[in-house]
Amino acid sequence: MKNVEVLKFVSPEALALAAACAWLDELAVPERKQLYSVALSGGRITRAFLNNVVDQSLKRHASWEGVHFFWADERCVPPTDAESNFLLANDLLFKPLGIPVGQIHRVPGELPPDEGADFASRELHKHVPDGKLNLAFLGVGEDGHVASLFPGACLPSHPPSFYPVIGPKPPPQRITLSYEMLFITEKVWVLASGAGKQLVVQASLNGNDALPLGKVLKGRLHSKVFTDITITP
Repeated sequence: MKNVEVLKFVSPEALALAAACAWLDELAVPERKQLYSVALSGGRITRAFLNNVVDQSLKRHASWEGVHFFWADERCVPPTDAESNFLLANDLLFKPLGIPVGQIHRVPGELPPDEGADFASRELHKHVPDGKLNLAFLGVGEDGHVASLFPGACLPSHPPSFYPVIGPKPPPQRITLSYEMLFITEKVWVLASGAGKQLVVQASLNGNDALPLGKVLKGRLHSKVFTDITITP
């Protein structure tokens, strides 16, 4: 895809470090918006990524003022549950860096899914009036799913910013950011790690929009894919 920049790395560790440094470089530019909104995701590579963000942030004395955190998706579990994407970020990013609570806008997975999705949509538009996030980090599953947008899932005809879904893997009840919100997000960076994802990443980059990753990439003007997977032109 001509609208996708693919950045290749020799290992997950190199990928995670490069993505962390690239993000901190972006946050350090003088013209950065006073309110900067970012959506986080879960997944194995996210752990290494967040650890590198903290390490590099402390080395650089980076400022997190005005950076507001949202999520690309969340499992419908309490925030203390091991499956919670919030818990992962809270333990590995927010606590180590002392991010103020007022800058953290978690999806309340402990609520009934419809209520949690409605709350997340209202919270996003309260702090980001035009709904356009500055950056979304996405992982990708071996089935090509991103956020909690799964292949073959029925989609709402007029989706809100967040909506509840039933996923094929536990925990099944989840809340996800919509395709439409990812299409308008200023920047989308995909962290794609693991040889088992080679086929879906390659197919997505070749324009297969039946895969959620392919649909997101095809629907945007520009995206970045950080990967340690062998990709052919």
